[in-house]
Order: sequence, then C-alpha cells, then structure tokens
Amino acid sequence: MTENQGPAHKKNLTRRRMMIAGGAVVAAAGIGAGAVANASTGEGGGGSGKEAAGQGEACYRLTSETTEGPYYIDADKIRKDITEDKEGIPMTLRLKVIDTDTCEPVRQAAVDIWHCDALGVYSGYESMSQGGPGGGGTPPSGAPTDAPTGTPTGTPTGTPPSGGPGGGGGGHSEPTDDERYLRGTRLTDKHGYVEFKTIFPGWYQGRAVHIHTKVHVGGKMTDAGYEGGHTCHTGQFFFAESAVLDSAKAAPYSTSTTTRTTLTEDTIYDQSGVTGGLLKLSYRKKNIERGVVGSITMGVDQDETHDGTGM
Repeated sequence: MTENQGPAHKKNLTRRRMMIAGGAVVAAAGIGAGAVANASTGEGGGGSGKEAAGQGEACYRLTSETTEGPYYIDADKIRKDITEDKEGIPMTLRLKVIDTDTCEPVRQAAVDIWHCDALGVYSGYESMSQGGPGGGGTPPSGAPTDAPTGTPTGTPTGTPPSGGPGGGGGGHSEPTDDERYLRGTRLTDKHGYVEFKTIFPGWYQGRAVHIHTKVHVGGKMTDAGYEGGHTCHTGQFFFAESAVLDSAKAAPYSTSTTTRTTLTEDTIYDQSGVTGGLLKLSYRKKNIERGVVGSITMGVDQDETHDGTGM
C-alpha cells in the first residue's frame, strides 16, 4: 500500500474535546459465559463516564501516536485470520476507529496490525528477532560468535543509530525472509469496526508485550491491496500485567527464558491507559488457553499524517 504525503484537506470544524477515557466494550462471545477475567487496568486513563457530544454521540481522546518500529512491512494481506498456524493462545482483537472531530465511526479505513509470535519472533525478520526459548533468536548470518575483548577507548562520534531489534524505536529495517505470519490488514465496516483472529503475543528483550497498528484513510482497494491515501495513526496496543503473567504459565510462552519488561518499565507506553493503547481483555482466569478477547476504540484525526517514522 502506498501513502500520499501531500497536504490533507482540513475540515472546517471546531474540535470538541469531550472525552471518554474509559475503554471499549468487550463481548465475551467465543470464550463462553461464566467467570471471565477483565484484565484492563484503566490506569492513568481518567474517568469512565460518558459526556454528550454532537447528537448524543461520545467522542474519544486522540489515541497516542507511537513509533512505527523497525519491523513494519507494507504488505497486501487483506485478511481476518493472521495466525498461519502459529502456536499460542487464541486471541480475537476487536477494534473500532472513530473520528475525534465528528465523533463518527471511520468507515473503510485500512487497519494494519503486526506483532511477534509467542516466543518474541517477528515474521519477515526471523534472523533479527530476539525471541526464542533462549531469548536470543537466530543469529544473523555472518554474525560474530566470540565476545569482544579489551577495553574500548576514545569517545564515540556521529549520530547514534535509531531503531534496533527491540521493535520500539524508529529506523526501518529491510525484511530478511518471506514469512508474513501475524501480519494483516482489514477495512473497517460502516460502524468503524474491524476484527482480527491472531494469538496472544509473546515478549522479547527491552519491550513489554504489545501489538503494532496503523490506520490508513483516503485510499481505495485495488487488486494489489489498499492503495493511496495517508496514514492518520500509528500506535501500539498494550496488555495488563495480570494477563501477561497468566499467559506466561501456558505453553509455549512458559518455555521463554527472555527477561520480560513490565508495562510500567516500557519506554513506549505512556502510562495513560486506554488513550495510550491499553487493551480491554476478557478471558477465563483459570483457563486462558481457551482464548482471549481484546478490544479498544482508537480516536484518530483523519486530516493528520502520522506514519510513526519521525518520532
């Protein structure tokens, strides 16, 4: 999919900052009735009450923009199920996109998501990822196998490189393989909703558990995928610690020996709750292996361009 970075049209509207910091409503269908654990803390998100906006509609805060990270692939896989038989806890991700100017759902927006597998490996970058049971993944071809010796001298010069294998910084990396599991794009329906079937992500060194996302508007579907328009939002979804700890008890997550970064330690999550991308999660507390439903509403400004590469 391509992005037109030209000037976006500006709506002649007065922005109304009537906010909802509460989360999206999650239906527990697919998990079954009974004891369902809600693993969204709402920490830092403000109140949960609704305020009138427009014609009884409710507006959402602009969802936090984050870096794209080095592992984005502008793929053309328009699909709902992105698992490709990857092992892990089944997860249904239900997203809604709403315009914070008009308080209306955004229709026919292309929503990308991508994330690592249960052991911290990204498709397209298997040789660069830090995942795997030992936490190091597969070393890149030609990588040194011995540790450096001696003491470095002198002062580093030049600009430090951006990005890196942590998946949180800027600086795009070119793919190293043709795998595309746990990546996909879908168009929102007339109510602004889109749904993906995936797995609960694992973790890797330096980052809390997360899912990347982009929202594209102004383009159209072609035989090659979604073309044109611009990216109005680049963000990440985050998981409450209680849910991550529950997932860590299940295979294959339980085989990982990678040091885990907690939500409060993560350098990308801004600690603002739903506004910062914190998902509302529902699952059976004692049987998370049966599946998890994650839900969130993203508030976006369709006139803006946020491709996540300049942060």
